[in-house]
Amino acid sequence: MQPMTYPSIDWLAITPLIVLLGGTMIGLVAGSLTKMWRSSAYAVSTAVLAAAALAVSIAIWVDVNSDGPRTIINDALTIDHFTVFVWIGITISLGLVSLSSANFLRRESMDGPEVYALYVTASIGGMIMAASNDMIVLFLGLETLSIALYVLAASNRRRVESQESGLKYFILGGFASAFFLYGVALVYGATGTTNIGGISDVLSSEIFVRPDDAMLLAGLALMLVGLGFKVAAAPFHFWTPDVYQGAPTPVTALMASVGKFAAFAAFVRVLVSALSNRSEDWRPVVWVLAILSIVVGSFLAVVQTDVKRMLAYSSISHAGFILIGLEAAGHSGDVEGVPSTFVYMMIYSVLVIGSFTVVSLVTRSGDARSDLAAFRGLGAQRPALALAMTVFLLAQAGVPVTSGFIAKFGVIKSAVVNDSYAIAIIAMVSSVIAAFLYLKIMISMWMSDDADGAAPKESVEVPWTAATVIAGAAAFTLVVGVWPNWLIDASRDLLVLVN
Repeated sequence: MQPMTYPSIDWLAITPLIVLLGGTMIGLVAGSLTKMWRSSAYAVSTAVLAAAALAVSIAIWVDVNSDGPRTIINDALTIDHFTVFVWIGITISLGLVSLSSANFLRRESMDGPEVYALYVTASIGGMIMAASNDMIVLFLGLETLSIALYVLAASNRRRVESQESGLKYFILGGFASAFFLYGVALVYGATGTTNIGGISDVLSSEIFVRPDDAMLLAGLALMLVGLGFKVAAAPFHFWTPDVYQGAPTPVTALMASVGKFAAFAAFVRVLVSALSNRSEDWRPVVWVLAILSIVVGSFLAVVQTDVKRMLAYSSISHAGFILIGLEAAGHSGDVEGVPSTFVYMMIYSVLVIGSFTVVSLVTRSGDARSDLAAFRGLGAQRPALALAMTVFLLAQAGVPVTSGFIAKFGVIKSAVVNDSYAIAIIAMVSSVIAAFLYLKIMISMWMSDDADGAAPKESVEVPWTAATVIAGAAAFTLVVGVWPNWLIDASRDLLVLVN
Protein backbone atom coordinates (compact mmCIF):
# COMPACT_ATOMS: atom_id res chain seq x y z
CA MET A 1 0.00 0.00 0.00
CA GLN A 2 1.15 3.51 -0.82
CA PRO A 3 1.74 5.70 2.24
CA MET A 4 -0.87 8.40 2.75
CA THR A 5 0.38 11.86 1.85
CA TYR A 6 -0.97 14.98 3.46
CA PRO A 7 -0.95 18.50 2.00
CA SER A 8 1.68 20.84 3.38
CA ILE A 9 0.28 23.63 5.50
CA ASP A 10 1.48 27.22 5.54
CA TRP A 11 0.84 27.91 9.21
CA LEU A 12 1.68 31.62 9.02
CA ALA A 13 -0.91 32.15 6.28
CA ILE A 14 -3.75 30.71 8.38
CA THR A 15 -2.63 32.16 11.71
CA PRO A 16 -5.52 34.70 11.84
CA LEU A 17 -7.99 31.81 11.61
CA ILE A 18 -6.10 29.84 14.25
CA VAL A 19 -5.99 32.84 16.57
CA LEU A 20 -9.74 33.38 16.33
CA LEU A 21 -10.65 29.70 16.58
CA GLY A 22 -8.24 28.91 19.42
CA GLY A 23 -9.13 32.08 21.30
CA THR A 24 -12.86 31.51 21.17
CA MET A 25 -12.49 27.85 22.25
CA ILE A 26 -10.40 28.91 25.23
CA GLY A 27 -12.91 31.63 26.02
CA LEU A 28 -15.84 29.21 25.94
CA VAL A 29 -14.11 26.74 28.24
CA ALA A 30 -13.00 29.48 30.62
CA GLY A 31 -16.45 31.02 30.61
CA SER A 32 -18.14 27.72 31.42
CA LEU A 33 -15.77 26.95 34.31
CA THR A 34 -15.79 30.36 35.98
CA LYS A 35 -18.37 32.70 37.43
CA MET A 36 -19.86 35.44 35.30
CA TRP A 37 -17.05 37.75 34.25
CA ARG A 38 -17.00 41.38 35.24
CA SER A 39 -18.73 44.07 33.25
CA SER A 40 -17.56 44.23 29.58
CA ALA A 41 -14.90 41.54 30.12
CA TYR A 42 -16.33 39.21 27.47
CA ALA A 43 -16.54 42.05 24.96
CA VAL A 44 -13.04 43.36 25.67
CA SER A 45 -11.49 39.89 25.45
CA THR A 46 -13.18 39.30 22.09
CA ALA A 47 -12.02 42.70 20.84
CA VAL A 48 -8.45 41.86 21.93
CA LEU A 49 -8.75 38.55 20.07
CA ALA A 50 -9.90 40.42 16.95
CA ALA A 51 -7.01 42.88 17.36
CA ALA A 52 -4.54 39.99 17.50
CA ALA A 53 -5.98 38.50 14.30
CA LEU A 54 -5.85 41.97 12.71
CA ALA A 55 -2.17 42.35 13.60
CA VAL A 56 -1.31 38.98 12.08
CA SER A 57 -3.35 39.83 8.96
CA ILE A 58 -1.33 43.02 8.52
CA ALA A 59 1.86 40.96 8.84
CA ILE A 60 0.57 38.61 6.12
CA TRP A 61 -0.15 41.66 3.90
CA VAL A 62 3.51 42.61 4.21
CA ASP A 63 4.49 39.02 3.47
CA VAL A 64 2.37 38.99 0.30
CA ASN A 65 4.02 42.27 -0.73
CA SER A 66 7.43 40.61 -0.61
CA ASP A 67 6.70 37.01 -1.66
CA GLY A 68 3.61 37.45 -3.81
CA PRO A 69 0.23 35.67 -3.71
CA ARG A 70 0.02 31.89 -3.34
CA THR A 71 -2.39 29.03 -2.85
CA ILE A 72 -2.10 26.80 0.22
CA ILE A 73 -3.42 23.51 1.62
CA ASN A 74 -3.60 21.66 -1.69
CA ASP A 75 -4.95 24.77 -3.51
CA ALA A 76 -7.95 25.03 -1.16
CA LEU A 77 -7.20 28.59 -0.04
CA THR A 78 -5.68 31.62 -1.75
CA ILE A 79 -3.50 34.06 0.14
CA ASP A 80 -3.34 37.32 -1.79
CA HIS A 81 -3.96 41.00 -1.15
CA PHE A 82 -7.68 40.52 -1.76
CA THR A 83 -7.95 37.82 0.91
CA VAL A 84 -5.96 39.81 3.45
CA PHE A 85 -7.88 43.04 2.74
CA VAL A 86 -11.14 41.25 3.50
CA TRP A 87 -9.63 39.65 6.60
CA ILE A 88 -8.59 43.08 7.86
CA GLY A 89 -12.10 44.43 7.28
CA ILE A 90 -13.76 41.47 9.01
CA THR A 91 -11.48 41.56 12.06
CA ILE A 92 -12.02 45.32 12.45
CA SER A 93 -15.78 44.79 12.21
CA LEU A 94 -15.63 41.93 14.73
CA GLY A 95 -13.78 44.07 17.24
CA LEU A 96 -16.17 47.01 16.86
CA VAL A 97 -19.32 44.88 17.08
CA SER A 98 -17.97 43.07 20.15
CA LEU A 99 -17.34 46.33 22.00
CA SER A 100 -20.71 47.76 20.95
CA SER A 101 -22.46 44.66 22.32
CA ALA A 102 -21.14 44.86 25.88
CA ASN A 103 -23.76 47.15 27.42
CA PHE A 104 -26.57 45.89 25.18
CA LEU A 105 -26.15 42.22 26.12
CA ARG A 106 -25.85 43.03 29.81
CA ARG A 107 -28.92 45.27 29.63
CA GLU A 108 -30.96 42.54 27.91
CA SER A 109 -29.69 39.79 30.28
CA MET A 110 -27.90 38.05 27.39
CA ASP A 111 -24.31 38.57 28.53
CA GLY A 112 -22.08 35.52 28.33
CA PRO A 113 -19.37 33.92 26.23
CA GLU A 114 -21.78 32.17 23.85
CA VAL A 115 -22.83 35.23 21.86
CA TYR A 116 -19.24 36.37 21.41
CA ALA A 117 -18.21 32.85 20.37
CA LEU A 118 -20.87 33.00 17.67
CA TYR A 119 -19.55 36.40 16.57
CA VAL A 120 -16.10 34.87 16.12
CA THR A 121 -17.51 31.78 14.40
CA ALA A 122 -19.37 33.93 11.89
CA SER A 123 -16.19 35.92 11.25
CA ILE A 124 -14.15 32.76 10.69
CA GLY A 125 -16.74 31.60 8.14
CA GLY A 126 -16.52 34.94 6.35
CA MET A 127 -12.72 34.82 6.28
CA ILE A 128 -12.79 31.33 4.79
CA MET A 129 -15.18 32.55 2.09
CA ALA A 130 -12.78 35.35 1.17
CA ALA A 131 -9.79 33.01 0.96
CA SER A 132 -11.52 30.12 -0.82
CA ASN A 133 -9.97 28.73 -3.97
CA ASP A 134 -12.50 25.92 -4.19
CA MET A 135 -16.28 26.10 -4.44
CA ILE A 136 -16.76 23.43 -1.76
CA VAL A 137 -14.53 25.30 0.68
CA LEU A 138 -16.43 28.48 -0.15
CA PHE A 139 -19.71 26.70 0.62
CA LEU A 140 -18.35 25.46 3.96
CA GLY A 141 -17.37 29.00 4.88
CA LEU A 142 -20.77 30.26 3.76
CA GLU A 143 -22.58 27.75 5.96
CA THR A 144 -20.33 28.47 8.95
CA LEU A 145 -21.17 32.16 8.62
CA SER A 146 -24.87 31.57 7.96
CA ILE A 147 -25.57 29.12 10.78
CA ALA A 148 -23.91 31.42 13.31
CA LEU A 149 -26.05 34.33 12.07
CA TYR A 150 -29.25 32.25 12.21
CA VAL A 151 -28.63 31.48 15.88
CA LEU A 152 -27.61 35.05 16.67
CA ALA A 153 -30.73 36.48 15.03
CA ALA A 154 -32.90 34.37 17.36
CA SER A 155 -30.64 34.76 20.41
CA ASN A 156 -32.91 37.15 22.35
CA ARG A 157 -35.32 34.58 23.75
CA ARG A 158 -37.32 37.26 25.56
CA ARG A 159 -38.50 38.85 22.33
CA VAL A 160 -40.91 37.14 19.95
CA GLU A 161 -39.62 39.34 17.14
CA SER A 162 -36.13 37.91 17.58
CA GLN A 163 -37.42 34.35 17.37
CA GLU A 164 -39.42 35.25 14.28
CA SER A 165 -36.44 36.88 12.58
CA GLY A 166 -34.23 33.88 13.29
CA LEU A 167 -36.82 31.48 11.84
CA LYS A 168 -37.35 33.58 8.70
CA TYR A 169 -33.62 33.97 8.18
CA PHE A 170 -33.05 30.24 8.66
CA ILE A 171 -35.76 29.14 6.23
CA LEU A 172 -34.92 31.61 3.48
CA GLY A 173 -31.19 31.23 4.05
CA GLY A 174 -31.52 27.48 3.69
CA PHE A 175 -33.19 27.93 0.31
CA ALA A 176 -30.46 30.33 -0.77
CA SER A 177 -27.72 27.91 0.28
CA ALA A 178 -29.46 25.14 -1.65
CA PHE A 179 -29.58 27.30 -4.77
CA PHE A 180 -25.89 28.08 -4.44
CA LEU A 181 -24.87 24.45 -3.87
CA TYR A 182 -26.98 23.24 -6.79
CA GLY A 183 -25.29 25.90 -8.93
CA VAL A 184 -21.87 24.63 -7.82
CA ALA A 185 -22.91 21.09 -8.80
CA LEU A 186 -23.94 22.22 -12.29
CA VAL A 187 -20.72 24.19 -12.80
CA TYR A 188 -18.79 21.11 -11.72
CA GLY A 189 -20.76 19.04 -14.19
CA ALA A 190 -19.87 21.45 -16.99
CA THR A 191 -16.19 22.00 -16.14
CA GLY A 192 -15.19 18.85 -14.26
CA THR A 193 -13.71 20.73 -11.29
CA THR A 194 -14.76 22.78 -8.27
CA ASN A 195 -11.38 24.52 -7.98
CA ILE A 196 -11.81 28.22 -8.75
CA GLY A 197 -8.52 28.49 -10.60
CA GLY A 198 -9.29 25.23 -12.40
CA ILE A 199 -12.69 26.49 -13.54
CA SER A 200 -11.06 29.62 -14.94
CA ASP A 201 -8.46 27.54 -16.79
CA VAL A 202 -11.11 25.25 -18.30
CA LEU A 203 -13.26 28.16 -19.48
CA SER A 204 -10.28 29.92 -21.05
CA SER A 205 -9.03 26.82 -22.89
CA GLU A 206 -12.25 25.11 -24.02
CA ILE A 207 -15.21 26.15 -26.13
CA PHE A 208 -18.51 25.08 -24.62
CA VAL A 209 -21.38 23.89 -26.78
CA ARG A 210 -24.81 22.57 -25.91
CA PRO A 211 -25.65 20.95 -23.52
CA ASP A 212 -22.52 21.80 -21.50
CA ASP A 213 -23.01 25.52 -22.05
CA ALA A 214 -26.61 25.36 -20.84
CA MET A 215 -25.47 23.51 -17.71
CA LEU A 216 -22.81 26.12 -17.04
CA LEU A 217 -25.25 29.01 -17.48
CA ALA A 218 -27.83 27.32 -15.24
CA GLY A 219 -25.18 26.83 -12.57
CA LEU A 220 -24.13 30.47 -12.88
CA ALA A 221 -27.74 31.60 -12.53
CA LEU A 222 -28.32 29.50 -9.40
CA MET A 223 -25.13 30.76 -7.76
CA LEU A 224 -26.18 34.34 -8.48
CA VAL A 225 -29.49 33.68 -6.72
CA GLY A 226 -27.75 32.25 -3.67
CA LEU A 227 -25.20 35.04 -3.39
CA GLY A 228 -27.82 37.69 -4.21
CA PHE A 229 -29.70 36.56 -1.10
CA LYS A 230 -26.59 36.79 1.07
CA VAL A 231 -25.84 40.39 0.03
CA ALA A 232 -29.55 41.36 0.29
CA ALA A 233 -29.79 42.44 -3.34
CA ALA A 234 -33.25 42.99 -4.83
CA PRO A 235 -35.31 40.97 -5.67
CA PHE A 236 -33.78 38.61 -3.07
CA HIS A 237 -34.09 41.18 -0.30
CA PHE A 238 -37.43 40.30 1.28
CA TRP A 239 -35.91 38.81 4.42
CA THR A 240 -33.83 41.88 5.20
CA PRO A 241 -36.29 44.36 6.83
CA ASP A 242 -37.91 41.78 9.13
CA VAL A 243 -34.63 40.15 10.15
CA TYR A 244 -32.82 43.46 10.71
CA GLN A 245 -35.71 44.77 12.80
CA GLY A 246 -36.26 41.62 14.86
CA ALA A 247 -32.67 40.56 15.52
CA PRO A 248 -30.76 42.05 18.48
CA THR A 249 -29.33 45.34 17.25
CA PRO A 250 -25.61 44.41 17.55
CA VAL A 251 -26.34 41.22 15.61
CA THR A 252 -27.91 43.36 12.89
CA ALA A 253 -24.65 45.34 12.78
CA LEU A 254 -22.70 42.08 12.38
CA MET A 255 -24.97 40.96 9.52
CA ALA A 256 -24.61 44.28 7.72
CA SER A 257 -20.81 44.39 8.10
CA VAL A 258 -19.18 40.95 8.38
CA GLY A 259 -22.01 39.19 6.52
CA LYS A 260 -21.98 41.58 3.58
CA PHE A 261 -18.18 41.77 3.46
CA ALA A 262 -17.91 37.99 3.20
CA ALA A 263 -20.74 37.67 0.67
CA PHE A 264 -19.24 40.25 -1.68
CA ALA A 265 -15.86 38.54 -1.34
CA ALA A 266 -17.56 35.32 -2.46
CA PHE A 267 -19.16 37.22 -5.35
CA VAL A 268 -15.72 38.33 -6.54
CA ARG A 269 -14.19 34.88 -6.13
CA VAL A 270 -17.00 33.26 -8.13
CA LEU A 271 -17.54 35.86 -10.86
CA VAL A 272 -14.24 37.68 -11.29
CA SER A 273 -11.87 34.79 -10.50
CA ALA A 274 -13.68 31.64 -11.65
CA LEU A 275 -16.02 32.95 -14.34
CA SER A 276 -14.17 35.97 -15.70
CA ASN A 277 -14.19 34.43 -19.18
CA ARG A 278 -18.01 34.39 -19.09
CA SER A 279 -18.41 37.98 -17.94
CA GLU A 280 -20.63 38.73 -20.94
CA ASP A 281 -23.12 36.27 -19.43
CA TRP A 282 -23.12 37.42 -15.82
CA ARG A 283 -22.48 41.15 -16.18
CA PRO A 284 -25.99 42.03 -17.49
CA VAL A 285 -27.54 40.14 -14.57
CA VAL A 286 -25.40 42.02 -12.07
CA TRP A 287 -26.37 45.27 -13.85
CA VAL A 288 -30.06 44.49 -13.31
CA LEU A 289 -29.50 43.45 -9.68
CA ALA A 290 -27.65 46.71 -9.02
CA ILE A 291 -30.41 48.87 -10.52
CA LEU A 292 -33.19 47.00 -8.72
CA SER A 293 -31.36 47.14 -5.39
CA ILE A 294 -30.64 50.86 -5.60
CA VAL A 295 -34.18 51.79 -6.67
CA VAL A 296 -36.05 49.43 -4.33
CA GLY A 297 -33.83 50.23 -1.37
CA SER A 298 -33.98 53.99 -1.85
CA PHE A 299 -37.72 54.31 -2.50
CA LEU A 300 -38.96 51.85 0.12
CA ALA A 301 -36.64 53.23 2.82
CA VAL A 302 -38.26 56.65 2.55
CA VAL A 303 -41.73 55.40 3.55
CA GLN A 304 -40.59 53.51 6.66
CA THR A 305 -41.18 54.78 10.19
CA ASP A 306 -38.90 52.35 12.05
CA VAL A 307 -35.22 53.29 12.00
CA LYS A 308 -33.97 49.70 11.89
CA ARG A 309 -36.20 49.02 8.88
CA MET A 310 -34.99 52.26 7.31
CA LEU A 311 -31.40 51.14 7.70
CA ALA A 312 -32.34 47.70 6.38
CA TYR A 313 -33.68 49.17 3.15
CA SER A 314 -30.70 51.51 3.10
CA SER A 315 -28.43 48.44 3.21
CA ILE A 316 -30.24 47.08 0.15
CA SER A 317 -29.51 50.35 -1.65
CA HIS A 318 -25.87 50.21 -0.57
CA ALA A 319 -25.65 46.64 -1.87
CA GLY A 320 -26.78 48.01 -5.22
CA PHE A 321 -23.99 50.60 -5.19
CA ILE A 322 -21.43 47.90 -4.39
CA LEU A 323 -22.80 45.79 -7.25
CA ILE A 324 -22.03 48.71 -9.59
CA GLY A 325 -18.36 48.17 -8.85
CA LEU A 326 -18.76 44.43 -9.38
CA GLU A 327 -20.44 45.06 -12.74
CA ALA A 328 -17.56 47.29 -13.73
CA ALA A 329 -15.12 44.51 -12.82
CA GLY A 330 -16.69 42.40 -15.56
CA HIS A 331 -15.46 44.73 -18.31
CA SER A 332 -12.29 43.75 -20.10
CA GLY A 333 -9.26 45.67 -18.85
CA ASP A 334 -11.10 47.23 -15.92
CA VAL A 335 -8.89 48.58 -13.12
CA GLU A 336 -11.54 50.34 -11.03
CA GLY A 337 -14.23 47.76 -10.26
CA VAL A 338 -12.73 45.48 -7.61
CA PRO A 339 -10.83 48.26 -5.74
CA SER A 340 -13.88 50.56 -5.63
CA THR A 341 -16.10 47.67 -4.51
CA PHE A 342 -13.99 46.89 -1.47
CA VAL A 343 -13.19 50.47 -0.57
CA TYR A 344 -16.97 50.88 -0.41
CA MET A 345 -17.34 47.72 1.66
CA MET A 346 -14.66 48.77 4.15
CA ILE A 347 -16.21 52.22 4.55
CA TYR A 348 -19.78 50.93 4.78
CA SER A 349 -18.87 48.32 7.41
CA VAL A 350 -17.58 50.99 9.78
CA LEU A 351 -20.50 53.30 9.03
CA VAL A 352 -23.18 50.71 9.63
CA ILE A 353 -21.62 49.51 12.89
CA GLY A 354 -21.49 53.07 14.17
CA SER A 355 -25.10 53.67 13.12
CA PHE A 356 -26.46 50.51 14.75
CA THR A 357 -24.45 51.17 17.91
CA VAL A 358 -26.31 54.45 18.30
CA VAL A 359 -29.59 52.67 17.56
CA SER A 360 -28.84 50.03 20.21
CA LEU A 361 -28.50 52.80 22.80
CA VAL A 362 -31.64 54.65 21.72
CA THR A 363 -33.83 51.52 21.71
CA ARG A 364 -33.29 51.38 25.49
CA SER A 365 -34.29 48.39 27.63
CA GLY A 366 -36.13 45.71 25.68
CA ASP A 367 -34.62 46.69 22.32
CA ALA A 368 -38.17 47.35 21.15
CA ARG A 369 -38.37 51.10 20.50
CA SER A 370 -36.59 51.75 17.24
CA ASP A 371 -39.20 54.01 15.65
CA LEU A 372 -38.56 57.66 14.80
CA ALA A 373 -40.30 58.75 17.99
CA ALA A 374 -37.55 57.12 20.06
CA PHE A 375 -35.04 59.54 18.50
CA ARG A 376 -37.01 62.67 19.34
CA GLY A 377 -35.06 65.08 21.50
CA LEU A 378 -31.83 63.08 21.26
CA GLY A 379 -29.98 66.20 20.15
CA ALA A 380 -30.99 67.98 23.37
CA GLN A 381 -30.47 65.02 25.68
CA ARG A 382 -27.28 63.57 24.16
CA PRO A 383 -25.87 66.11 21.67
CA ALA A 384 -22.58 64.26 21.13
CA LEU A 385 -24.44 61.03 20.35
CA ALA A 386 -26.80 62.83 17.98
CA LEU A 387 -23.86 64.56 16.30
CA ALA A 388 -22.11 61.23 15.70
CA MET A 389 -25.31 59.75 14.27
CA THR A 390 -25.62 62.77 12.01
CA VAL A 391 -22.10 62.15 10.70
CA PHE A 392 -23.00 58.51 9.95
CA LEU A 393 -26.22 59.48 8.19
CA LEU A 394 -24.56 62.19 6.10
CA ALA A 395 -21.88 59.71 5.10
CA GLN A 396 -24.47 57.12 4.05
CA ALA A 397 -26.12 59.83 1.98
CA GLY A 398 -22.77 60.46 0.24
CA VAL A 399 -22.20 64.04 1.42
CA PRO A 400 -18.70 65.39 0.61
CA VAL A 401 -16.02 65.46 3.33
CA THR A 402 -17.30 62.10 4.60
CA SER A 403 -16.15 58.60 3.71
CA GLY A 404 -19.52 57.86 2.11
CA PHE A 405 -18.80 60.36 -0.64
CA ILE A 406 -15.50 58.63 -1.40
CA ALA A 407 -17.26 55.25 -1.53
CA LYS A 408 -20.06 56.34 -3.86
CA PHE A 409 -17.77 58.43 -6.05
CA GLY A 410 -15.50 55.41 -6.50
CA VAL A 411 -18.14 52.99 -7.74
CA ILE A 412 -19.86 55.58 -9.94
CA LYS A 413 -16.49 56.50 -11.43
CA SER A 414 -15.85 52.81 -12.18
CA ALA A 415 -19.17 52.70 -14.07
CA VAL A 416 -18.41 55.86 -16.04
CA VAL A 417 -14.90 54.69 -16.96
CA ASN A 418 -16.48 51.58 -18.48
CA ASP A 419 -19.17 53.60 -20.32
CA SER A 420 -22.01 52.37 -18.07
CA TYR A 421 -23.61 55.81 -18.02
CA ALA A 422 -27.18 54.66 -17.41
CA ILE A 423 -26.39 52.88 -14.18
CA ALA A 424 -24.32 55.84 -12.98
CA ILE A 425 -27.18 58.30 -13.62
CA ILE A 426 -29.76 56.05 -11.92
CA ALA A 427 -27.44 55.63 -8.93
CA MET A 428 -26.95 59.39 -8.52
CA VAL A 429 -30.68 60.16 -8.79
CA SER A 430 -31.57 57.40 -6.32
CA SER A 431 -28.91 58.67 -3.94
CA VAL A 432 -30.63 62.05 -3.86
CA ILE A 433 -33.97 60.38 -3.11
CA ALA A 434 -32.44 58.24 -0.36
CA ALA A 435 -31.04 61.38 1.28
CA PHE A 436 -34.61 62.19 2.36
CA LEU A 437 -34.53 59.06 4.54
CA TYR A 438 -31.48 60.22 6.45
CA LEU A 439 -32.94 63.71 6.70
CA LYS A 440 -36.03 62.28 8.43
CA ILE A 441 -33.90 60.76 11.17
CA MET A 442 -31.85 63.94 11.61
CA ILE A 443 -35.00 66.05 11.87
CA SER A 444 -36.34 63.70 14.52
CA MET A 445 -33.12 64.04 16.54
CA TRP A 446 -32.52 67.76 16.24
CA MET A 447 -35.81 69.51 15.38
CA SER A 448 -38.40 67.44 17.24
CA ASP A 449 -38.83 67.81 20.97
CA ASP A 450 -39.83 65.06 23.34
CA ALA A 451 -42.63 67.00 25.02
CA ASP A 452 -45.52 65.24 23.32
CA GLY A 453 -47.51 64.40 26.44
CA ALA A 454 -46.37 60.81 26.45
CA ALA A 455 -44.86 59.03 29.42
CA PRO A 456 -41.24 59.97 30.11
CA LYS A 457 -38.77 57.79 28.26
CA GLU A 458 -35.86 56.00 29.83
CA SER A 459 -32.72 58.09 29.54
CA VAL A 460 -30.09 57.09 27.00
CA GLU A 461 -26.96 55.76 28.70
CA VAL A 462 -23.66 55.76 26.80
CA PRO A 463 -21.16 53.27 28.30
CA TRP A 464 -17.46 53.60 27.51
CA THR A 465 -17.44 50.60 25.18
CA ALA A 466 -20.18 52.00 22.94
CA ALA A 467 -18.67 55.49 23.15
CA THR A 468 -15.33 54.08 21.96
CA VAL A 469 -16.96 52.41 18.96
CA ILE A 470 -19.00 55.47 18.02
CA ALA A 471 -16.06 57.87 18.39
CA GLY A 472 -13.75 55.57 16.43
CA ALA A 473 -16.30 55.05 13.64
CA ALA A 474 -17.02 58.79 13.41
CA ALA A 475 -13.29 59.62 13.31
CA PHE A 476 -12.71 57.03 10.57
CA THR A 477 -15.65 58.46 8.60
CA LEU A 478 -14.25 61.98 8.67
CA VAL A 479 -10.57 61.05 8.22
CA VAL A 480 -11.28 58.92 5.14
CA GLY A 481 -13.57 61.64 3.81
CA VAL A 482 -10.75 64.21 3.98
CA TRP A 483 -7.73 61.95 3.43
CA PRO A 484 -8.79 58.87 1.42
CA ASN A 485 -5.57 58.22 -0.51
CA TRP A 486 -4.12 55.65 1.89
CA LEU A 487 -7.21 53.43 1.66
CA ILE A 488 -7.54 53.85 -2.12
CA ASP A 489 -3.84 53.09 -2.62
CA ALA A 490 -4.14 49.93 -0.53
CA SER A 491 -7.11 48.80 -2.60
CA ARG A 492 -5.06 49.03 -5.82
CA ASP A 493 -3.20 45.90 -4.75
CA LEU A 494 -6.46 43.95 -5.09
CA LEU A 495 -5.99 44.08 -8.87
CA VAL A 496 -3.59 41.14 -8.55
CA LEU A 497 -6.75 39.04 -8.25
CA VAL A 498 -7.75 39.68 -11.85
CA ASN A 499 -4.33 39.87 -13.52
